[in-house]
Amino acid sequence: MTTPSKTRRRPAILAAVCGISLLSGCSLTPLYERPAAPIPASYPVTAGSLDTRPAAQPTPQPTSGAEAASTIRSTAWCTQFPDPVLRRLIAAALEHNRDLKLAAARVEEARALHGGQSASRLPTVTLEGTTTHPARNTESAHQAGVALSAYELDFFGKAESLSDAALHEYLATEQAQRSARIGVVAEVVRSYVQERAAASRVALARRTIALRTAAVALLTRRVAAGASSPLELEQARSLVGSADTDLIEQQLVHARAGHALALLTGYSDAEATRDAPPFTSPAFGAGWGVTRAGLPSELLMARPDIVAAEQRLQAANAQIGAARAAFFPSVRLTAMGGLASGELNNLFTPGSGALQFVPQVSLPIFDGGRNRANLDLAKARESLAVIEYERAIQTAFREVSDALNRQTLLDREVAARRAMHEVEARRRTMTMNRYLAGAVGYLEVLDAERGLFAADQALLDARRARLENAAALYRALGGCPSASG
Repeated sequence: MTTPSKTRRRPAILAAVCGISLLSGCSLTPLYERPAAPIPASYPVTAGSLDTRPAAQPTPQPTSGAEAASTIRSTAWCTQFPDPVLRRLIAAALEHNRDLKLAAARVEEARALHGGQSASRLPTVTLEGTTTHPARNTESAHQAGVALSAYELDFFGKAESLSDAALHEYLATEQAQRSARIGVVAEVVRSYVQERAAASRVALARRTIALRTAAVALLTRRVAAGASSPLELEQARSLVGSADTDLIEQQLVHARAGHALALLTGYSDAEATRDAPPFTSPAFGAGWGVTRAGLPSELLMARPDIVAAEQRLQAANAQIGAARAAFFPSVRLTAMGGLASGELNNLFTPGSGALQFVPQVSLPIFDGGRNRANLDLAKARESLAVIEYERAIQTAFREVSDALNRQTLLDREVAARRAMHEVEARRRTMTMNRYLAGAVGYLEVLDAERGLFAADQALLDARRARLENAAALYRALGGCPSASG
């Protein structure tokens, strides 16, 4: 319906439209309450740990991921990697990793979806002009003005609920990107440890070959002097051959580890670990790992996969509000204010103003149960999201507990392996001295050689496992806020 407008009526109409808009926004979304975390208040203390505090009883969890992050930043728990070579490799991996680029693209996609959903809550205003030429002997009609096209008033919060759901999905995608970053860091640390450990095994094999070759030279002289038998010389040569075989195997392992690290970081095999400290040096791995036991389990609430699960739970909760709103009437406004005239040359003359205002009310009466089914679906998805959230917490708690338990046990294993290495080294020296003095046969020397070599390898493996566990603990605890972003 088009009627000539009067100046005094325009403010009243605009005020009415604004008033109706302000009345909209009554949300039907259920009040969100975070489910209780199905875990104890702190991680169990490992047998043999220096922490002798009794197990804590369950306590309330933080109210938000931000509160948990604040707790994390104030607690000296975080695994750090001060090695400058490792930090260079991590930076390169974060820059070139394709999985991270894919995660970043998904974040941009989710951000755009949220922006589009948020924009649907605002009216679309356009500048329009129309000319109508009806049948013969009928006057033409010309219009120009500003139009509001089918704007739905959000009386019951449907648009707001959908916008909130899109926001939480976007935030969950951001956490997935953060989780991918943490995974890349942990994988670089693990690959770096494996490459350095493999290089140390190669060095051990070469050092063993040198020592056994020297023993062959000694026995050759003793055989020539009649002090040793040719059988003992052949046994010594057998040990050299065994060490040669082990060297080839360790070189293959080292090559594979170097290729894996280069693939992660983009460096060549030679460049990746240039200037890296030897694996057996005290500087390697210094400062890695959690320094105290009895960590509060609330640290998990800032782990990205748990934060993402909670964001998806809140998105499902918001979808219930949108499904409930579908049961109520919807009001759409279509309006146009501007100029209208039967003659184009009179369109902009005084008195040609016009206002078209078409409200439309829609009330669902019969939909075959579609709205009820959509509401049931939204509630079912919320129940699934609750289960997934609780499962994410339980999985994270188990991963951290396992890593903490391994950390304590591996520390003890490294100490035990180091003590065993010292014992085997002394035994080998004493046995060789006794052999040179004629007190024992060369078979005891062979046994001591094999024992020392096995002790060296076991010590390297124990140190590698402990440092790999530091990477696992970094991943399990959700990284460091200062390092992972």
